[in-house]
Amino acid sequence: MTAVQTFSIGELAKEFDITPRSIRFYEEQGLLEPERSGQTRIYHKKDRTRLKLILRGKRLGFSLAETKTLFNLYDSNENSLAQNEAILEMIEYKRAVMRQQLEDIQMLMSELDDLEGRCRQELEQLTRG
Repeated sequence: MTAVQTFSIGELAKEFDITPRSIRFYEEQGLLEPERSGQTRIYHKKDRTRLKLILRGKRLGFSLAETKTLFNLYDSNENSLAQNEAILEMIEYKRAVMRQQLEDIQMLMSELDDLEGRCRQELEQLTRG
């Protein structure tokens, strides 16, 4: 019989380069459910995996509420059809948001280029004459 691998809050914080406070926050949000032994939190492999997914989701622009929705779908469905459909929907939405942000950035860059050009032109005229 093999021993179940567990982790302390400090070990997870160090492994993922986040603060224990962040981990406690994810727990308060219902994203992690560590076992308790008195005041000590005992995290299992499932918690570690979920923490990894939370952080990956954040990097991809998913909110904690969206991540929680996916966890709830996963926990309540034996097959992953509903979860995959929800993820695809979220991805489509994220891409649309990012395309709009990219368009906005490109417009701002163009406006900055125009302003810079006018400023350089004016500066050149002022220094020549």
